[in-house]
Amino acid sequence: MNASEIIKNIEAEQLKAEVPEFRVGDTVKVYAKIKEGNRERIQVFEGTVLKKQGGSNRRNG
Repeated sequence: MNASEIIKNIEAEQLKAEVPEFRVGDTVKVYAKIKEGNRERIQVFEGTVLKKQGGSNRRNG
């Protein structure tokens, strides 16, 4: 299995079945699971959408 296949598999596991609709100017919260050694926590990032580009889960902004 090459690197691009591994990345595609990881991305496929992280895709949500249903993603809420959002637009430029909306305020969004993103929850990320952070693993530090044997500990795990949820980090919340909140901000305003400035730009949407690209497709799939690699979409930026």
